[in-house]
Amino acid sequence: MKPTDYARIETYLRRTLGSDRIHVEVPKRKGASVEVTVDREFLGTLHRDEEDGEVSFSLHITILEEDLPPVPSTRRPG
Repeated sequence: MKPTDYARIETYLRRTLGSDRIHVEVPKRKGASVEVTVDREFLGTLHRDEEDGEVSFSLHITILEEDLPPVPSTRRPG
C-alpha cells in the first residue's frame, strides 16, 4: 500500500461510516498487515488490489464470537 493511501482511506471510512474514531494504522514493518481500528479496538485488515490498471481497496472485518452480545430470548405471548 502506498503511504498516501492511509490518510485517504481513513478520511473515506470516517466520512462514510460517520465516525472520527476510525483509524488506519500504518504498519510498523514493511509487508505487515494494515489494521483498521475504532478507539484502538481492532476492527479488521485493509488490502490494496491492483488489476488491469484498476486499484481497489478491501476491508476485511473480523468479528469474534466472544465480542457478540448474547442471543435474545424469544418469548411467545401466552
